[in-house]
Amino acid sequence: MASRGIIKHIWGPVRGLLRRIPESTGLLLLSVTTGLLAGLAAVTLKFAIHSIQGFIFNSFQDSRWVYLVLPGVGMLLSLLVVKYVVRDNIGHGVTKVLQAVSRSESKIKSHNMWSSMVTSALTIGFGGSVGAEAPIVYTGAAIGSNLGRYCGMSYRGMTLLLGCGAAGAVAGIFNAPLAGVLFTLEILLFNLSMSGILPLLLSSISATLVSYLLLGQTTPFTTEALPFSMGNVPFYLILGLFCGLAAVYFIRTTLSMEDRLSKVKSPYLRWGVSAVMLGLLIFFFPPLYGEGYDFISPLLNGVTASIENTPFSFLNGLEWAVPVFFFAVMILKVFSMTFTNAGGGVGGTFGPTLFVGAMAGLVVASVLNLLKADVPVQNFVLVGMAGLMAGVMQAPLTAIFLIAEISGGYQLLVPLIITSAVAYGITRIFEKYSIYTKRIAASGELLTHDSDQAVLTLLHMDTLLEKDFATVHIDDTLGQLVSVVSGSERSIFPVIDAHRRFQGQVSLADIRSDMFKTDLYDSRHVYNYMRSAQDYIYENEPMDSVMRKFEKTGAWNLPVVEKEGRVYLGYLSKSKIFSAYRDSLKEFSTD
Repeated sequence: MASRGIIKHIWGPVRGLLRRIPESTGLLLLSVTTGLLAGLAAVTLKFAIHSIQGFIFNSFQDSRWVYLVLPGVGMLLSLLVVKYVVRDNIGHGVTKVLQAVSRSESKIKSHNMWSSMVTSALTIGFGGSVGAEAPIVYTGAAIGSNLGRYCGMSYRGMTLLLGCGAAGAVAGIFNAPLAGVLFTLEILLFNLSMSGILPLLLSSISATLVSYLLLGQTTPFTTEALPFSMGNVPFYLILGLFCGLAAVYFIRTTLSMEDRLSKVKSPYLRWGVSAVMLGLLIFFFPPLYGEGYDFISPLLNGVTASIENTPFSFLNGLEWAVPVFFFAVMILKVFSMTFTNAGGGVGGTFGPTLFVGAMAGLVVASVLNLLKADVPVQNFVLVGMAGLMAGVMQAPLTAIFLIAEISGGYQLLVPLIITSAVAYGITRIFEKYSIYTKRIAASGELLTHDSDQAVLTLLHMDTLLEKDFATVHIDDTLGQLVSVVSGSERSIFPVIDAHRRFQGQVSLADIRSDMFKTDLYDSRHVYNYMRSAQDYIYENEPMDSVMRKFEKTGAWNLPVVEKEGRVYLGYLSKSKIFSAYRDSLKEFSTD
């Protein structure tokens, strides 16, 4: 309690100061703060994962059999923390950040500033086959969102700080400031004005400096990449095609497996099945253990890929054994990742995407070299990582510059662009959305680079629904209807039955010729004047679908009903939507 009082005593004046200065100035100050905190969080997570892995390797270095069990232990510990401490769904971090922007006014719960870090450290440290990047992005975004909320920022300001936290997280965990900014621009904040770039840059470079200070200036994948040769351009085109098809496989298989495993309702049964399957996969294919970065690094420095120290080492003399084995690893990484997350582990698809891309590059280079093409394997491993990332995340610029930054391989910029562009183009033929956005797009809640679409996504039906239309019952007499009309300022009257199901509507124009004929008050009824609605709007229907219905019918007011049972809820007005659209667009795009 004393510490909370001290924090309140210090934070109160700071918040007061930030609220007195212009929001644009406050954003710059908070973007640096967000970057520093996100960078510190990234360093802390990396340290925690490496500490747990170091303890495990030191304790069980002579036994491979124990790796059948340890990944499941990490998943169980993570499951228990989520179930009994966090009590919230914290998986799929990048997708959750996108949903927060479009659905929750960029507000992220405060526990996300630590919960994803703790659970992902347990998951990956014990060998879970997922990445730490999505959890740290969720953590960084939560830091920015909560700072913005505490300081009374507008929706736009809070959204920018959320993006600053995500940019800082990516920059901090990879030592890649430019990639952090591009990741936020391409994947998270689809519609950002130029004035928003500066806070992202400040946050990203602040996080990188924290990482440099605490971990040094080494990049995650130090490489001895060979110079780019023009003669290899056709082979990089082939790699791009292969990565594009692999990206489609990655997206569809992951989402399909998640749907299948989600049907197992008991979390402990789902954990048991997933732990057994993951343990078996790692036992037979050791590169699937953990993030897999420790396996990639030697490949980037000229170490020849081998299947020694695996159950398939007896095939080591066969020249096709290596590409076949690592093709299997590439295919099975998607399964090991999904089993890890389904079994209660917390991790993202970012790391597995890089790993599968590296395997794709290794396989293509190995096959080409067996065919006497003589291509540099380490270059193809690097470029393959960018190619798969461009396809799976549909973020080609992030992919190109992330790989260039984390490898120091700017000399490979041309093949990075070629392969990423081809992979992105191939993936887009089959998949319109990325692995992060596919499910959100299906629900109509995805922000896009289209300003109109983005602003419509931010409009919420519950704030636009008008409930002051006076209802009449279908069997009411004309006299009763006139009584209702006389007490209402509306010209439309929804007609309902005894169960409040919508039956139609009566307008003032429909009854104008009879409303003063008192001799008809008892003989005529509402159903004599009722008309069908031109269309219905269903509760929680996406706003772009709502606007299509208004455009199609030409109506200015349409009834809103429950999808099941057609229970009447209210009306939506085109004029009110336009007014809210203008207000939202002004806030969304103000510099």
